[in-house]
Amino acid sequence: MRVLPRSTRAGGRRLGLCVHANASDDRPLTPEPSCGGAALQRALDVRVADTELWDRALTHRSFAFEAGGSPDNERLEFLGDAVLQLVVTDEIFRRLSDAREGRLAKLRAAMVNTTRLADIARTLELGDAVKLGRGEEQSGGRDKDSILADTLEAVLGALYLDQGLGAVTQVIQRLFRPLIDELSTQHAALDYKTSLQELAAARLSSLPVYEVTDSGPDHDKQFVAEAILDGERLGRGQGRSKKAAEQAAAREAYSALADRVGETHLDEARAGLDDAGTVTRSRPDAATGEPA
Repeated sequence: MRVLPRSTRAGGRRLGLCVHANASDDRPLTPEPSCGGAALQRALDVRVADTELWDRALTHRSFAFEAGGSPDNERLEFLGDAVLQLVVTDEIFRRLSDAREGRLAKLRAAMVNTTRLADIARTLELGDAVKLGRGEEQSGGRDKDSILADTLEAVLGALYLDQGLGAVTQVIQRLFRPLIDELSTQHAALDYKTSLQELAAARLSSLPVYEVTDSGPDHDKQFVAEAILDGERLGRGQGRSKKAAEQAAAREAYSALADRVGETHLDEARAGLDDAGTVTRSRPDAATGEPA
């Protein structure tokens, strides 16, 4: 089986590092070591001893099925998800010693989700290293958030088995520390839609609505959302999913509304947070504008 070079194109689209010469014909795929594995190890600054385990971490089930049932990365993904949750939970637990359980849970969910993991995977060019079947290859699987996120978790699972918790913890901390630094300092960044809704309800007794449009083929859709408050379009955002676009629009709208009403981030401006991390201060009185 001949592996095509990275610069090879098919149908006007760059093929990844691990596209095989027979990926578009009817011949069965056969397993071989992942050609992008070495580059990924360099990007992660690791050296894996068990190359078979590493190769399995980069094997999507679509490739395994077409290759006649060779091992895929789903079990490693399951393990890696647990390792990632543990390391991130430990990091934010130690860093935010006064945060309540509700806020810690929101913070972790904001960090360990498909969109965030896929973004990190793209910085590592992980999509170039994944082994995909023909169908996934042709439908743009190398850039699908779900595949990138799942493969990153499988890679972390493989690192845990190969090198232990200490080594994989260092890798996760390097990958996630900028995100932890960013999100742990501001409540709104955890969920801008919720924060915008709370701010609008508290200050304007109104709630935002969203208008969303999409464009592009099914495997590469782009979404554009606008956040509208009392008929005014306060924010616009785009993303690979409706949820991501709405969050981007809410972020812009939240910033605009906060500037307008003189708010800072919710966790700084409002002291009353309950165990779930939601605002407990009541709405302003309609006559006085002061809290009821």
